[in-house]
Amino acid sequence: MARRKETRAKADLSAFDQAGARVFDNPLVTEVSDSYLEYAFSVIHSRALPDARDGLKPVHRRILYAMNEAGFRPDRSHVKSARVVGDVMGRYHPHGDTAIYDAMVRMAQDFSLNVPLIDGHGNFGSPDDGPAAARYTEARMSREAMLLVGELGEDTVDVEPNYDGSLTQPTVLPAAFPNLLVNGAAGIAVGMATNMIPHNLGEVVSAARWLINHPDADLDKLMQFVPGPDLPTGGLLLGLDEVRRAYETGRGVVRMRGKVEVGPLEGSRGRQAITVVELPYGVGAEKVIAAITNEVTKTKRLTGIADVKDLTDRESGTRLVIECKVGVNPQALLADLYRLTPLEQSFGVNNLVLVDGQPRTLGLKALLEVFLAHRYEVITRRSAYRRRKREERLHLVDGLLIALLDIDKVVKLIRGSDDAQAAKDGLMRQFGLSDIQSTYILDTPLRRLTKYDRIELEAEQEKLRAEIAELSTILDDEKVLKKLVSDELAAVVKQFATPRRTTLVDGDLKEVLAASVPAGPLEVADDPCQVILSATGLVARTAAQSEEASEGRRRNGRVKHDAVRATVHSTARGRVLLVTSAGRAFKIDVLPLPVLPEQAGTVSLRGGMSAAELAPMEPGETVVGLAPLGGSAEGSPGLALGTRQGVVKVCAPEWPVRSDEFEVIGLREGRRGGRGRPGSPTAPRR
Repeated sequence: MARRKETRAKADLSAFDQAGARVFDNPLVTEVSDSYLEYAFSVIHSRALPDARDGLKPVHRRILYAMNEAGFRPDRSHVKSARVVGDVMGRYHPHGDTAIYDAMVRMAQDFSLNVPLIDGHGNFGSPDDGPAAARYTEARMSREAMLLVGELGEDTVDVEPNYDGSLTQPTVLPAAFPNLLVNGAAGIAVGMATNMIPHNLGEVVSAARWLINHPDADLDKLMQFVPGPDLPTGGLLLGLDEVRRAYETGRGVVRMRGKVEVGPLEGSRGRQAITVVELPYGVGAEKVIAAITNEVTKTKRLTGIADVKDLTDRESGTRLVIECKVGVNPQALLADLYRLTPLEQSFGVNNLVLVDGQPRTLGLKALLEVFLAHRYEVITRRSAYRRRKREERLHLVDGLLIALLDIDKVVKLIRGSDDAQAAKDGLMRQFGLSDIQSTYILDTPLRRLTKYDRIELEAEQEKLRAEIAELSTILDDEKVLKKLVSDELAAVVKQFATPRRTTLVDGDLKEVLAASVPAGPLEVADDPCQVILSATGLVARTAAQSEEASEGRRRNGRVKHDAVRATVHSTARGRVLLVTSAGRAFKIDVLPLPVLPEQAGTVSLRGGMSAAELAPMEPGETVVGLAPLGGSAEGSPGLALGTRQGVVKVCAPEWPVRSDEFEVIGLREGRRGGRGRPGSPTAPRR
């Protein structure tokens, strides 16, 4: 059997040779190597890396070109995304519909791009969830996308055949703004990858305009206009020294951090919470919650969290509330959150792009120079195209005016000619017209050869001559060309610029991270302290300390700037009772109260917290006293209260109820009120 197969193969080869074909004997290693290199080049050049000029990969460029050709522009209604995907796949992009739709979705996400290029209608996903299927969503080009394709019809860029040679497509888009720097890019090729971080449109254009007039500008000068990246999701960006390194070499690692607000938990009367209002780029709230849950329940490395709530919506934006347990230092907890969860992420900058078809790693200045060189070429080709079109039109207008000057002879000549060719030859011979002018006159209706049309043609002639002179100036004078590029960039910024979203933290990354670690333990020790109520309604506590030190200040200390209305002993992690002029009582935690600074045995109440921030009091209602709770002071004798009407109430030591808000003494209707009003309780006695 084996011998038979060998004989058949030799016979086939012999027949193949006799047919005149050339047979190459190529080693398997060489064949595999050549095929893999060809595949690698295809991935690098045609799929994974963006072009430095328009900042687009082939799939993105083909999507925008197909949508522009089909008329899916901002002034038209949305169309099904599946229709766009089908057009792109059938005409220009020989790959799967999933790859096309994924690229299209990213161009529509305002949390992925600073300047979205697709105006999406429907569910285009979130940082945590994917989009709906293409058959459910709708899309059209955004207004900003029109800046990338707006000059395609004026011979501004080269074109190439599509994958089957039936159509043509642009090799690059005209790109009226630096899309690559503004929106960033990410891609994985064979043996290389790119990861470019987004920037603010106004800042990048300002740097480009400066570079137009100052081509020798150094990096430090450009960074005055572009101090750092600007991420669509905002947040903090730490360590500008590393940013400068990335701008200089094209490579670097920057650290992103979510923006938070630390303060009392809404509706909890004093409990602390960490509210995340901006997340790092590419991080969703659900990813943070999952990481917190894992660290709390499985690894046990994250403690001090009572609850996590995602209150994000379209009106208030990102709002992830992390409730702290009683006695937990929120700043120390925040440091653990940055360390153990995606609230702090690194972004590895790798500015690998295609320049003249070759992959290169570029810094900030080089990227701007490549873009500006592209704009110079685009506007030069556009101006040449417009001048050529105006010269062609002027040539026709000149011929019409010549014919109008002696219209009777022209009509007589045409009527006397045997055919159209004879009429055209006669016009060329008698009036000195060109072939194009003669043909145009013969095709022009007689109604266009009136006196009124002559006036219009003369005005058009003057206008065309002025425009040709202006376009010639652009083509002949480099300074005029550069000024035009700068002015057009300024117009883009005026129409589409947005404020910076990301806050930059200057300095070396290691030093910034070290300085952000708070001093002190996660949980505050439950040491004795005093809670003080001032006459103006401010509440504060003293620093936690030993009973001996507290007793010494009670005998020798004094208070500045305010009078003390009430003082109770508690602990740093304890609770006290606020009694109001309406006979109501509120339980509050001691830990969130501001700590009064102490110098030479004297404390100041200027930093106290208003009682209105601790309890939901009615208008005119004030805090008249403080009282300890059973767990705050051992051996408490209870509480005694009295009203101005002579009503006295004594509460046993174990009297506090479970509710955090309750009525401690009843007042007659109409007698409730603020301090000094009849019926209001006096300060409680313990």
